[in-house]
Amino acid sequence: MTQTYDLLVIGAGAAGSAAAHAAAKGTRIAQVERDKIGGTCLNYGCDPTKTLLHIAQELYRARHSEQFGLSIPLSSLEWQQVQTHVHGVIEQMRGGSSAEASEQLRQQGIAFFPGEAHFISSHEVIVNDQTIAAERIILATGCQAVVPEIEGLQDAGYITNVGAVSLSTLPERLAIIGGGAIGIEFAQMFQRFGVKVTVLEKGSQILDKEDKELSELLCHILTREGMTLLTGAELQRVQKTSTGKRLTYTCNQGDEHELLVDEILLALGRRPALEKLDLEKIGVKTTKKGIEVDQTLRTNVPHIWAAGDVATSYKFTHVANAQGTLAALNAYADQPTPFDERVIPWVTFTDPPLAHVGKTEAELQQQHTTYKTGRMEFKGIERALIIGQTEGMIKLLVDEQGQLLGGHILGPRADDLLAPLVLAMHSSLPIDRLASTLLPYPTLSEGLRWTAGKTT
Repeated sequence: MTQTYDLLVIGAGAAGSAAAHAAAKGTRIAQVERDKIGGTCLNYGCDPTKTLLHIAQELYRARHSEQFGLSIPLSSLEWQQVQTHVHGVIEQMRGGSSAEASEQLRQQGIAFFPGEAHFISSHEVIVNDQTIAAERIILATGCQAVVPEIEGLQDAGYITNVGAVSLSTLPERLAIIGGGAIGIEFAQMFQRFGVKVTVLEKGSQILDKEDKELSELLCHILTREGMTLLTGAELQRVQKTSTGKRLTYTCNQGDEHELLVDEILLALGRRPALEKLDLEKIGVKTTKKGIEVDQTLRTNVPHIWAAGDVATSYKFTHVANAQGTLAALNAYADQPTPFDERVIPWVTFTDPPLAHVGKTEAELQQQHTTYKTGRMEFKGIERALIIGQTEGMIKLLVDEQGQLLGGHILGPRADDLLAPLVLAMHSSLPIDRLASTLLPYPTLSEGLRWTAGKTT
């Protein structure tokens, strides 16, 4: 028998969950998820990694407290207890186990179907031999890790973020392939847990989406902690040996080098998870980057929308949440609203964090845009001196009319400090408004005001 609904949401990650909960009351909703409710972010990505990063930071602070006159000799690591805590945090966010979470969805009027969805017509999918039909459909199937074709890699074995957050034991030596945000977050986390970490980045810059000046400053901090960061390093082959996994790589297309590790973590980016949907059967247009959508997140098939990682290059949970909500609203709107991509903030959650919104200097120079720069180091901010965290910098890029073009922060609580800059850009507030705003002393936020003043 076919079960018929008003709205079918395929995916129960950030975008899918937001879409299902944003649908109008009285709408008959079905939701399909092939894995766990909460998707990658909750189960294998943002939430477990940030929990682990916080624990690693607490351990590091305890072991480096001498500057405050403190001695904490019993700062040891119990990995199994760490894992227990992380899984407890995930369950609390999810609302219990997967079974309990799915029951909560049913109580909210959302029919939940665990399993893989396959289209058999533009209005119908099959999930575990059950046919589900819907008038409108939202695709939110997320992404999965990119796995390159490297000689010997499959035989030697590797992990992705999925395995990295739930290792039964910590390796002694770890190679991370990829120096983007995911790779660098894992690098610092494992290094602080006592793992010897080497990062191999094929490109010329670690964190190449970030401001180069701040990225290089962060790399200096990370290498001082003990990890090895290699750029221009391209993995050629892997061999499993009796003493570990031997990686052969070249540096800047030159001579070959070898590296012996216990585990390999792939962090080369993510690709849309679309293969099992059979979208070609119903004519939904896709590219290697994902599903093609218009500004309102509608596909070329009028009754189908897409949201989250499958529909945007900004693969962030906050973007997925916003798009999922908008897709559900647009599915029933007489005048759909375009998704606003003008102001997208992002953060690399290292310690200290690296956060930014808007353009980098390199992007402005490529566009031949005239701009002014304001810089301030955290060592000039009283609160940073008080808490003993003075490394980092605030950098603001402003146009000739005083509008903020880009804001970049490397330093303590940079992730939270970014919020006023996001609001300023979103609301087109002139930089002198921030420079003249009275802020409490002593706080890190004063650094934003003082940096803004240097651009006026």
